Amino acid sequence: MKHTLLYLTVLISTEVTAQNWQGKASQTLLDQLTQTEQVEMLVTFHAPKVPLNSGSFNNHTDRLQHQVSVLKNQTRLAQQQVIKHLESQQIIYRSFWINNSLLVTVNQQQMAEILEFDEIKSAHSNLPHQINIPNANGSAVKSINGIEWNVSMVNAPQAWGLGHTGQGIVVAGQDTGYQWNHPAIINQYRGWDGQTADHHYNWHDSINNPTVSCGSAPCDDHGHGSHTMGTIVGDDGGSNQVGVAPDARWIGCRNMDVGNGTPATYTECFQWFMEPTDLNGNNPDITKAPHIINNSWGCPGFEGCTEPDVLLNTVENVVDAGILVVVAAGNDGSSCQTINTPAAIYQASLTVGSTTSSDVISGFSSRGQITVDGSNRIKPDLSAPGSSVRSANNSGSYSTFSGTSMASPNVAGVAALVMSANHQMIGQPRMVKHILTQTAVAKTTNQDCGGVDGSSIPNNTYGHGRIDALAAVNYARDLIYYHDFNE
Repeated sequence: MKHTLLYLTVLISTEVTAQNWQGKASQTLLDQLTQTEQVEMLVTFHAPKVPLNSGSFNNHTDRLQHQVSVLKNQTRLAQQQVIKHLESQQIIYRSFWINNSLLVTVNQQQMAEILEFDEIKSAHSNLPHQINIPNANGSAVKSINGIEWNVSMVNAPQAWGLGHTGQGIVVAGQDTGYQWNHPAIINQYRGWDGQTADHHYNWHDSINNPTVSCGSAPCDDHGHGSHTMGTIVGDDGGSNQVGVAPDARWIGCRNMDVGNGTPATYTECFQWFMEPTDLNGNNPDITKAPHIINNSWGCPGFEGCTEPDVLLNTVENVVDAGILVVVAAGNDGSSCQTINTPAAIYQASLTVGSTTSSDVISGFSSRGQITVDGSNRIKPDLSAPGSSVRSANNSGSYSTFSGTSMASPNVAGVAALVMSANHQMIGQPRMVKHILTQTAVAKTTNQDCGGVDGSSIPNNTYGHGRIDALAAVNYARDLIYYHDFNE
């Protein structure tokens, strides 16, 4: 169920005298006000960054609990005066502690009054947008293929042969939803014990007034989400071995309505993963948080993420809490500087480009460098198979899709293998990222992007190269003692 929102009548008659509020609002938000009387905006607050102090915690759960507690306390203190104002004016709002933000629905005068608060840093549009995802109705495949080519390409079967299949690891996905009872992923769903289903703490829906209602059980209104989860964990117990980590468990959150998402729906899913709740949004349990989150989506600036940093604090806080964030690079290649949307642009994200069955970069795979935020950082971090990947769909069958959306799940699956090979890697996303990049199969190119020679490693086409599960697992198995790896 959804968190309850407060719907009340707006009564404000005071004249707007503010001078600085427009400087806090994104241009898209201001443009919206010229076209409609009310807009939905995501307001962010000034707050100190939660200190990363992993060495003082005994385990991943303690670290996560510390992060969540500090974030909640900071949010409460930062937002209390603004919330008092909103409630006095009967304005619709929703508070997020994961990134210290408020989602509010306002007219221009109300916006001006809210943004005059010194505690507020900026305001972004929350317009829905359609991500670039494959056609769910195309390329249906019913035949049994055995171990899929992409699973073999990343050397996952060799890692399985060492006894590392993702056991003990929980991978989350936020996407178009998931057909939880698909034969390839039902037995890996954490809410299924082989006889009965329990969706509490295993499923969350961030979509209000959806086109397709899921009810209280996971559903997939497109097919994209089921496909990505199949690549992470898929195995029907027969010959359909479509997943990289077949013994990992999965949980899910729907962040898009038939492919349409907003910054707020992505934020809501991230927050729920950090502290999962029951289906009523109550009784949060930090011990149910996942170890890895796959994100096969992008948030383009032309409709939703009008500022590059709109999800920056969210992603950084999730990673600082000890959860690996894996993100698709985007499908706007082959030109340089085409990785340009949250959350692929962030340093904290493990950003993934796409390769083909010939082990070369896919033409559509977005390239670095990252210029939209002025960082000029090299991206992607890694590449993985993403062209013509066969996996589960939302009709109980299988389909072949292409995109970096298909590449990212391969990396999420390999990360699960690494954590299952060495449980010290649980809660150490920066260390896992280091392992995956340092053990990748080096890939070079004639394409030079952002002044970075394509013959160097990393480069802005492949990153550090194509992921290799066997090499990564062997690296992790050899690690006995280490300090937290900071970027």
